[in-house]
Amino acid sequence: MARITSPAHVPALGTHEREEIGRELQATLVELVDLSLLGKQLHWSVVGPLFRPLHLQLDELIDSWRVLADTVAERAVALGTWPDGQAGTVAASSELVPLERGAIEDHDVIVVLTRRLAEVAERVRARMDRLGELDAASEDVVIEVVRALEEQLWMIRAQHPEPSA
Repeated sequence: MARITSPAHVPALGTHEREEIGRELQATLVELVDLSLLGKQLHWSVVGPLFRPLHLQLDELIDSWRVLADTVAERAVALGTWPDGQAGTVAASSELVPLERGAIEDHDVIVVLTRRLAEVAERVRARMDRLGELDAASEDVVIEVVRALEEQLWMIRAQHPEPSA
């Protein structure tokens, strides 16, 4: 993430703080972009009796993740850092495990989606705590992300409970 060389339009934070906040926002951006890509892959791959509701729900989730990613990226720019949501950056730095190609049974989509959402929500929550020590405005942005991810996780679990083994 490159820095803006002129501090004339950035908040009254030190360079070190802005860079640290920028790293936390960048990591969140990467996961949201990757989550939206993973969601699209699940959207194309789901098969089974729950195909239609999952197919439609995944589109809603993907739209939400893209809006959240945009909010996170815009906060980074407001701080004087440049976010990077390009495919190469996302592929190189995301912690999400890629999916296998091919059809995925609806119940497996639910399991994968639930696990990935929980992983991302947990990591973003940890970033939220770190941001709370650095910048309340950036923390607020990440609180919004955590709130959305945890609500989505609840709705997936409530609508489509994980099948028992």
